[in-house]
Amino acid sequence: MSVFEPQAEAEPLLILTGMSGAGRTTAGNVLEDLGFYVVDNLPPQMLPQLLELHAAYLERAPDGTTPRVAAVVDVRSHGIFVDFGEIVRDLARAGHRPVVVFLDATDEALVRRFESVRRPHPLQGDGRLLDGILEERELLGELRSEADIIVDTSGLNVHQLAAKITSLFRREGAAQIRLAVMSFGFKYGVPLDADFVYDMRFLPNPFWVPALRAQTGQDAAVSEFVLTQPGAGPFVDGVVALMDPVVTGYVHEGRRYVTLAVGCTGGKHRSVAVAEQLARRLASDRVDTFLVHRDLGRE
Repeated sequence: MSVFEPQAEAEPLLILTGMSGAGRTTAGNVLEDLGFYVVDNLPPQMLPQLLELHAAYLERAPDGTTPRVAAVVDVRSHGIFVDFGEIVRDLARAGHRPVVVFLDATDEALVRRFESVRRPHPLQGDGRLLDGILEERELLGELRSEADIIVDTSGLNVHQLAAKITSLFRREGAAQIRLAVMSFGFKYGVPLDADFVYDMRFLPNPFWVPALRAQTGQDAAVSEFVLTQPGAGPFVDGVVALMDPVVTGYVHEGRRYVTLAVGCTGGKHRSVAVAEQLARRLASDRVDTFLVHRDLGRE
């Protein structure tokens, strides 16, 4: 079978890319654990050949086996990286389902990670570590803007990143959209991968209630305190109503992954309680929701 004759029900080809130090190795290992066949450091020009090999395997594979394929593509490919965007568009025009996953992190987070392992950045050369990071960010800027999914790993440890990748790419049922509802603390920065950002600091802070200070938004007492405040109910109702046409539009446009971020000061009380409520309310036959509490326990 030619790469230009895709199967009607073919699984999407996951293309994992992004900034060096942002967690590609961890993400690739998780995908392997989920049953993907992962090819690391693949030149973009070889993506069509990878699909041909996969199609040939499917023709002779035992019934019921549907292995999924993921390719890790990054700046280690150097000059041959430049045609990446056009190659992905060619695959899409041919009827395939390439999904580009871009792992990102702040410059500060990347510097800390490279310094902790005492390794140079692949584009650093004779310059500073930050020079290599900035050069890579400029090189990947257009690719990031066209990615289907952006995952900000700045505030995630390896276990949290593994959980997020697992939630995104485990076998799906009938849901048409995978919606991540993320709580976060503004004092730690707004998530880079958020499609929608909401600010819960208009609600009274349970931190100033001595009996609630040590608890979190996952505890019933804090959740009740937050959700019964004036404005909390209408806010949640409004977000749920807003997301209905958004989901319809995303399904029509073929977008399958969305991140909705809810923030408060520290990411412990208000944002967690509201995120938990939104995840329950937004779950439906069309929408598969999962929770990410980015900064819970960080204080």
